[in-house]
Amino acid sequence: MKLRILTALLSLSLLAGTAGAQAVIRIGAPLPMTGGLSPEGQRLKQGHDLWAETVNKAGGILVGRNRHKVEMVYADYQSNTPRAVQLADKLITQDKVDYIFSPFGSGATKAVSAVTEKNEVPNIAATASSVEVFNQGHKYIFGLFTPNDSLTEPLAELARARLPAGARVAVLARNDLFPSALAAELEKSARKRGFQLVYNEKYAIGAMDHSGTLVQVKAARPDWLVVTGYTNDVILVRKQMQDAGLSAALVTMVIGPSYREFTESIGALAEGVTSAVWWHPVARYTGQDVFGSTEKYVAAFRQKYGTDPDYANAVGSLAGSVLQAAIEKAGTTERKAVRDQLARMNLNTFFGPVAFDANGMVNSYVPPVFQIQGGRSVVVYPASIATGTLK
Repeated sequence: MKLRILTALLSLSLLAGTAGAQAVIRIGAPLPMTGGLSPEGQRLKQGHDLWAETVNKAGGILVGRNRHKVEMVYADYQSNTPRAVQLADKLITQDKVDYIFSPFGSGATKAVSAVTEKNEVPNIAATASSVEVFNQGHKYIFGLFTPNDSLTEPLAELARARLPAGARVAVLARNDLFPSALAAELEKSARKRGFQLVYNEKYAIGAMDHSGTLVQVKAARPDWLVVTGYTNDVILVRKQMQDAGLSAALVTMVIGPSYREFTESIGALAEGVTSAVWWHPVARYTGQDVFGSTEKYVAAFRQKYGTDPDYANAVGSLAGSVLQAAIEKAGTTERKAVRDQLARMNLNTFFGPVAFDANGMVNSYVPPVFQIQGGRSVVVYPASIATGTLK
């Protein structure tokens, strides 16, 4: 009799311990923590971490009537796309994560999407804006950036308002999926407005010497020079432009000027450079997400990191907010149910309204255009959030 009582008490104790242990949602994130894209990778990680920390402080993600803590599982793919694919597969098949936050950029995201699709794992693509990522018929990938022409169209329209008719345009693009796709859209936007395309070439990934190319660009006498690439690329090009004596009435670089390192690294050379980006901290959105508004998000980021967030930080947090909303709406962590909620999402967030088209690409907000003026990022479009005018 005593043995039965002891056994029953032990069973109750074990059940109580199990009930008291809070469930955990594991999210895998292959990021470029080292290598040429490390600035971007570190920023995404900051954004992911702020969201996870904020959610956990609030008790976790509500699944039905229970709250689940968030655990981020990171893997460094060293800015090497094939390695990103390998690590995404490992995160799913060996580390048993529940969902994936994509690597940085359109190229690596497209490669990894094949892995998440095969395993039917919802994949939140924070930083992919090229339609080539989303036109593969995949059902489990959802991108948080509007298409590339949502950047090139306002840039070209602003250029038309400031430059003479038939202005000469030169385009220099990194030979990578997003920068090349953006350059192709820029060409369309420029030709639509009657500009002359006098130079349109690509530079190799990892190129360190652009001097010969920039001499050719100078000979083309552009009124508007557009350079596409990542942070380290455009910093280097801008420095070597000075060495080559190359200037233009309007200089646009996408996406490096979005980061404070651009201005900090080159000082006065940053002055007047324009760019376009998917989010800016001067935005004033009210959201249903865990942050509640742009202002509250910026304040939370400042408190944690001591500086203002940029678009990569913010979209890293948005990835979490969107996944959280889908899980809570589904009332379950079952992957297909969460995927279905993502597909029909219509959510106001601190980043802006989020809704996806049939291919899983967001189509619900207007990206800002900004210019470096007096060492600061000044938004010149759209008018609703502008803090200055184009110079």
